[in-house]
Amino acid sequence: MSALIEAALEFHTYAQGRGWRFCVIGGVALARWGAPRATQDVDLTLLTGFGNEETYIDALLERFRSRIPDARDFALRHRVLLLAASNGVGIDVSLAGLPFEAAVIERSSPFPFTPEASLRTCSAEDLIVLKAFAGRGQDWVDVENIILRQGDRLDWPRIVENIAPLCDLKGSPDTLERLERLRVAATDRDRD
Repeated sequence: MSALIEAALEFHTYAQGRGWRFCVIGGVALARWGAPRATQDVDLTLLTGFGNEETYIDALLERFRSRIPDARDFALRHRVLLLAASNGVGIDVSLAGLPFEAAVIERSSPFPFTPEASLRTCSAEDLIVLKAFAGRGQDWVDVENIILRQGDRLDWPRIVENIAPLCDLKGSPDTLERLERLRVAATDRDRD
């Protein structure tokens, strides 16, 4: 089992044992839906809501080592808790509270990365939305790989429905245009 999967499983087992709602996002989820790539840490989203984050943060800091000083304050300000698994792999826990984030977790499903490690990952559509919203160079490469690998299995109306309000919030209408160009290019490749 890879160190990343081992770290994700450690968090998964702990959070599941507490009855928490969460899922894997980022590079580990990309291995399920797109083209696997080297990644340094495990990204997860944990449904904490608003106003109860301390309960989750404190419990996680009792179980996992923090990667930065003042991790609790950082998490409360930025809604990301930076932890390390027992094997040293970084675990970035996004503290989810928005309806879209709750829906990402609800739509997540288990995937067997190894016979010993089945992990809940976000859907391919939600991973596209998350990566397109982040909009960094590597994120767009990942989005293209998901589109190419998943093809016509993707629910494009759901992707557009979820990314459009985020683009409005961020003030980036070009994100939708870029997604459409990637979708069209992938469709054209399938026809060739």
